[in-house]
Amino acid sequence: MSDFSLSSGDGAALALPILETVQDGPKRTTSLHARRAPLTAPAAQLHALDALALTDGPTGTGSFEADLAAVGWGDGLRPAPLEIFQINVGKLCNMTCRHCHVDAGPDRVDENMDRETVEACLRAIDASGAHTVDLTGGAPELNPHFAYLVDECVARGLHIIDRCNLTILTTRRYRHLPAWFAERSVEVACSLPHYRQLGTDAQRGDGTYAKSIEALQALNAAGYGQGDPKRVLTLVTNPVGAFLPGNQASLETEWKAALARNHGVAFDRLFALTNLPISRYLEWQLEKGMVEAYMERLVSAFNPATLDGLMCRNTISVSWDGRLFDCDFNQQLEIEAVVPAMTRPHVRDFDLAAWQARRIATARHCYGCTAGSGSSCGGATV
Repeated sequence: MSDFSLSSGDGAALALPILETVQDGPKRTTSLHARRAPLTAPAAQLHALDALALTDGPTGTGSFEADLAAVGWGDGLRPAPLEIFQINVGKLCNMTCRHCHVDAGPDRVDENMDRETVEACLRAIDASGAHTVDLTGGAPELNPHFAYLVDECVARGLHIIDRCNLTILTTRRYRHLPAWFAERSVEVACSLPHYRQLGTDAQRGDGTYAKSIEALQALNAAGYGQGDPKRVLTLVTNPVGAFLPGNQASLETEWKAALARNHGVAFDRLFALTNLPISRYLEWQLEKGMVEAYMERLVSAFNPATLDGLMCRNTISVSWDGRLFDCDFNQQLEIEAVVPAMTRPHVRDFDLAAWQARRIATARHCYGCTAGSGSSCGGATV
């Protein structure tokens, strides 16, 4: 058992609780960083996962590499053509959600991308051939160079995605952003745990749902969610609990009907993402004694058909300090990309040929992206 597992008073392992309602899901919290919690260290998170005795999947070993080999990927995951340049501009956020894999929050003021690194990102974007720049955080809008970076990407004719938590758009300083985004044809990908108030507030804090609806209505007023390819409004949902997301297409139909009926809100598409067992979501699972059962669920749902569409294959992930990673999850676990001839790959040294020659780094958390219909920043992969 992991050093971080929970047990009852007599030392027996706690049984997996059944989630009866969304109130049983992870609630708003403070950051691991602020609490100096043991899981602040990525090594502690990896240890917690590696210590689990997993017996399902193609090989029954709980080894992601072994399972890849068993389904015909014996050389591991290799890159596809680079299409998406994803930049995590910082961990500063106006919210502290329990499911957050970045451990973002209002206290993360030190991890913010500076102008020099922004300029290095722009040079790398020019050399990458990527058609899309995906801006994430934290709340990416809080970075002081956010507007500059967006405008520079607009000038290059690139597709831009802003990963928005919605509530930031209701604050006085950022109320202008829906119209500002619309002028620049920025796709807004908004996090919303559930189309009902109970599910959203349970995970993100009381009042979050009302602010989210207010922000969505402001985006609709700016022309988003109306089918205009220059003003795409995407909703991104994670399950409120320890289970896999449902069928993405069916969920989208359900969400569109419910939000239109209840609030007059329209959006273009829904991405359903799997919660990966890292950071604060892992902490919640360990507290509930359910991480082993959840990991077994992910391993047993391993789907080889998801491998072609994994985001780590066509995306580069850049951290706030300019380091290079295969994906945003690897970034938060400090699993740096292994690039030939580069000791610690950094965006200022980006070389497309070297990047494309790498072997993608994997670990047990990768079962989250390969379970069921797959999961990526672009939603389901199959």
